[in-house]
Amino acid sequence: MASLVRHVTIDCADPHALAGFWAQVLDGTVAEDDNPGDEEVAVNSAGADLLFIRVPEGKSVKNRIHLDLQPQDRSRDEEVERLLALGATVLSDQRRPDGTGWVTMADPEGNELCVERSQAERSATGAA
Repeated sequence: MASLVRHVTIDCADPHALAGFWAQVLDGTVAEDDNPGDEEVAVNSAGADLLFIRVPEGKSVKNRIHLDLQPQDRSRDEEVERLLALGATVLSDQRRPDGTGWVTMADPEGNELCVERSQAERSATGAA
């Protein structure tokens, strides 16, 4: 039998605060027994389970892994605006005039993520 990914773990300075951001992004919930000041905080969602762990060192280089988000009930551009309002920042805008492309963003602690087009946007252009 093969292994499965139980959750993706993200190192951070403030697990509870960052988990709160990601719970909103993923329409998930912070685990009931996780509180501010905890060393580990979990987020459960339909799309992914994330675990945030406090580490003493700050982020110093580009992530070797990041999450690609595909909006489910809005467009890519609407999702970018929603994430900006939640505290994310734009690192690189790769949107093209024909509507393809993505936006690379950072969460409040600088971890990279990409926002891709929704399935509806992909279907409208015949893209997979």
